[in-house]
Amino acid sequence: MSDDAATRIRQGWQGRFHEDFEIGDVYRHPLGRTVTEADNTWFTLLTMNTNEAHFNAEAGKASEFGRPLVVSTLTIAIAIGQSVTDTTQNAFANLGVDKVKLTHPVFDGDTLFSESLVLRKRDSASRPQAGIVTIKTRTLNQDGDEVLSFERTFYVHKRGADRARGTFPVAKKPLEP
Repeated sequence: MSDDAATRIRQGWQGRFHEDFEIGDVYRHPLGRTVTEADNTWFTLLTMNTNEAHFNAEAGKASEFGRPLVVSTLTIAIAIGQSVTDTTQNAFANLGVDKVKLTHPVFDGDTLFSESLVLRKRDSASRPQAGIVTIKTRTLNQDGDEVLSFERTFYVHKRGADRARGTFPVAKKPLEP
């Protein structure tokens, strides 16, 4: 590839590094996610949750909600996943998930949106190329009801850290029109 062609390569979003986090910043994560019946059934059975309130329509009808509930651990997994692009794209370890609150039921067809607030950050005492960040994430349904909140603490690389380098391979042939 010529030098001219190489200068036209534009890097996509690479995520935040430790230096990019500022206490008080809020990140509204860009992707909403509609939960389907299949998502709920598969996740419930995959994780061996035997409570039929999540996968048996008759049990759901007999409940106070009148229909199956989305299993709460799926809601948590979606919320964490939604936050990755803004918070942990360059992280290498979760250190804790605390203060989990499930505040509103989630049902098949609900669309979930999440946002995170930076609560704390500090340099790592044992890993000079990393820092520790704590965020609070909350998840809203399509009606604006908060369905979940939690705090998550993670190790994140500092910019230029050896282990934070991308893994995109060098192409053997140039990309051509």
